[in-house]
Amino acid sequence: MRDKLNQPLTVEGKSSNKKKSIRGRSFGYQVLGFGSGSGGAPIEVDFLVIAGGGSGGTGYGGGGGAGGYRNSFNSETSGGGGSAESKAELVIGKVFTITVGSGGSAPSSGGGQAGSRGTASSIGTVIESVAGGAGDGGPASGNNPAGPGGSGGGSKSTPTPYSGTTNQGFAGGTFKAAPQYVGGGGGGAGSVGRGPATPFGGGGNGVASTITGSSVTRAGGGGGGGEFFSGTGGPGGGGNGTGPGTPPPAGAGSTNTGSGGGGGGGQHPLPNHGAGGIGGTGLVIVRSPTNNPMTVTPGTNSTSTHPGGNTIATFTVSGTLKINP
Repeated sequence: MRDKLNQPLTVEGKSSNKKKSIRGRSFGYQVLGFGSGSGGAPIEVDFLVIAGGGSGGTGYGGGGGAGGYRNSFNSETSGGGGSAESKAELVIGKVFTITVGSGGSAPSSGGGQAGSRGTASSIGTVIESVAGGAGDGGPASGNNPAGPGGSGGGSKSTPTPYSGTTNQGFAGGTFKAAPQYVGGGGGGAGSVGRGPATPFGGGGNGVASTITGSSVTRAGGGGGGGEFFSGTGGPGGGGNGTGPGTPPPAGAGSTNTGSGGGGGGGQHPLPNHGAGGIGGTGLVIVRSPTNNPMTVTPGTNSTSTHPGGNTIATFTVSGTLKINP
C-alpha cells in the first residue's frame, strides 16, 4: 500500500483540498494570516511540485525512486503520481519560501551499499512532495536505508516492493535472481519499477505536464544494476543501471526532473560492485491567473508569461515567491 501524505493548514496559505473548512468563518483568514500584515486576499494557483529523486544502490543495486510528483494542472495518469489535485490558495503580497529538493547522493562502490533518499520539495507549508526512495544495495554491509518514498526505490534484499506515496508515485520493482542478477527498477511517477519480468530492472515511467505550455515528461525511476543485463531508466529522466563491464557510477537522474539514479552493476559472487547513480534534483512551478505577475528569488529562478496571459514561475533552486496584485 502506498502511504498517504496529509497536508496541514498553515499560516501561509492552504491547499484548496481543504477550502470548505475555512470558508464561511468570518475570522478564518485573519487567524491564518490571509488578511493581515502584508498579505492580501488569497488567490488560486496551479502548481507542479516534484521532490528530489533517490540514488541507486551498488552491486545488482536497485534503481532510485523518483521524487513525489504533485500537480494541479493536468491528469494524464491516475492512481499514482500525476493525478491532478485541486489548485492551491496563496496570499497575494505574501512571500513564500520555495524549497527545491536535492537528489540522493551516490553510495560508494563497496559491496551492499544502498543509495540514499532525495529531499522534499515544497511551496511554503502549503504543498509538499515526498522525497524519492533509495535504491537497495542488499544487507552485505548492514547499510540498508532503502525503502519507500514519493516513488519507491528498487529492491534487492527483499522480495517485497518498496512502496510509493498515494497520488505522488509508484512502488519500485523487485530483484531478478539467477541467472541474470538484476536489481529492481525504481518506481516512477507514472508506473511501477520493473523486476523479474522482461525487460529486467527497468525504471518506472515519468508523467508529462503542460503547465508551462509545452508537454514535458519528468520523474522517471532509475534502472536496476546487473551482472549481464542492466535496467534502463524510466522515461522522464531516470538514470540507467550498469553492468560490471561499465565503469561506475551508474547513470544519474536528470537535473530538475526528480528522477531516480540507476543501480550499480555487480558480479556473482560479490566483489566488483559498481556505484549507483545520484538522484535528480526536484522542481517547483507555479502558474498564476491572468494579470497576477510574480516575483522570484534568486535570479537563477525565472518567470515568464504564457500566451494566454498567465504568469509562470519556475524554480530550479530553492528561493522565494511573491504573487503581486
